[in-house]
Amino acid sequence: MQDIKMNQGQKGFTLIELMIVVAIIGILAAVAIPAYQDYVARSQVTEAVNLTAGLKSPSAEYFQNTGSVPTLAQLGATEVGKYVQGMAIAANGTNGWIISAQMASTGVNNNIADLWFAIATDDGGSTWDCGNVGNAAGTTTIAANYLPTSCK
Repeated sequence: MQDIKMNQGQKGFTLIELMIVVAIIGILAAVAIPAYQDYVARSQVTEAVNLTAGLKSPSAEYFQNTGSVPTLAQLGATEVGKYVQGMAIAANGTNGWIISAQMASTGVNNNIADLWFAIATDDGGSTWDCGNVGNAAGTTTIAANYLPTSCK
């Protein structure tokens, strides 16, 4: 009987194939990492949005009862969070005020570190604006792409 040797195919990957796979993974990572960092920054800004939004009704009620802008202490407000290092309330005209939250300097995305998010009212708390509410001190300095859709 005749012994026939069959040509066995190549086993494993060649160096070129591995280099192509590594290049593809690098391209995918170059796209995904910045998108993920933006997602993280937006989620961190959400804390500032929630802390300030939680003071809308109590501050409006205080203003309607007293005719003056409350302090954070008078509202019993939470002034810091995991990503927010401080908050402030400042008068803004006769019937208005600005509630601001400053992002922490560490532990947050570098694009939002130490920046401000603010909401403002000028009608005693009936309507509110968020995002860039003017050039007054303590207004939003966070780039629009990190803000909620309603604030852009």
